[in-house]
Amino acid sequence: MIKSLLLALVALTVVVLAGAGLWTWQGLKSLEANAGLDEPTLYLVPRGTSFQAVAREFEQNGWVDDALWLKLFARLEPENTSIRAGEYEFLPSMSPKDMLALMVSGRTKIRSVQFIEGRRFVDARVALQEAPHLEQKTADWSAGEIMAALGDEGAHPEGRFFPDTYAYNRGDTDLDILRRAYERMNEVLAEEWENRADELPYDNPYEALIMASIIERETGVPDERQDIAGVFVRRLEKGMRLQTDPTVIYGMGDAYQGRITRRDLRTYTPYNTYRISGLPPTPIALPGRASIHAALHPAEGDYLYFVAKGDGSHQFSRTLEDHNRAVRDYQLNRRKDYRSSPRPDPSPTGDSQ
Repeated sequence: MIKSLLLALVALTVVVLAGAGLWTWQGLKSLEANAGLDEPTLYLVPRGTSFQAVAREFEQNGWVDDALWLKLFARLEPENTSIRAGEYEFLPSMSPKDMLALMVSGRTKIRSVQFIEGRRFVDARVALQEAPHLEQKTADWSAGEIMAALGDEGAHPEGRFFPDTYAYNRGDTDLDILRRAYERMNEVLAEEWENRADELPYDNPYEALIMASIIERETGVPDERQDIAGVFVRRLEKGMRLQTDPTVIYGMGDAYQGRITRRDLRTYTPYNTYRISGLPPTPIALPGRASIHAALHPAEGDYLYFVAKGDGSHQFSRTLEDHNRAVRDYQLNRRKDYRSSPRPDPSPTGDSQ
């Protein structure tokens, strides 16, 4: 009798253990099934979030049937549950295990913001303000406060930030991006200055940066940058005024409405290179590396003038007589589809004379 009871108890225990094992196996196996997402979903893990809290959220969101299985998985494979803080993008094809692996890897959702060559510092600030999930630390700061925070107190911000695409994570700040762009510009300018051509009319790298910004605004044709630089360098060496419209436009500020008049050319501003000699006091845009290189490696030759041809390129001339003839050909008799630059830009560049 006792023997029969023991055998029955053993059999029952085996059945219970087998059932529990099967139940546990199925529960853990469910972590490999599709989580049921209909579309890519962003999931934020704040700093200090525990694995148990994540498990509960997975259950609340319906991604697992029971948080118990995630907790059990954590006990069995703790090395695969050391999640990192950040924002993650879960795809419809993912299982709960895939989601955990993503959070353990730390491959967070990457966004980007772009500073465009030829645009101004104010445009870069707008791009930062429009960047999703980027903490706006400097939104109410003045330009001077931003430069002070970057360790360059009193510096003018124009042209100081390298135009490029900057990746960021949720939680990064606009000041983080500005610092990276500022440091990158300093690096590029230092590299190009170190390898500059001989006998250039610049006293320091900042003057080269000013020139590069003018070149950036004058043309979007890569092959023309060094020719443009050559014209401006020769004019500086000869004591001629640069007479470049983009500097006039910059000096006009909000008064510029798409056209500049003869009166605008005669009106003094520190940036009106029809009125001032030499370079303007600051850059007028964010120059890219190609324009910085051109400013420091101007093309040789004897061109002193250029005018927009209407297809985005320019006609270069050696003498004022030839230049005036080109102005008549390309400016006074403009083609219907005339454009001064190929760059898609709401504030078009002007033409040097």
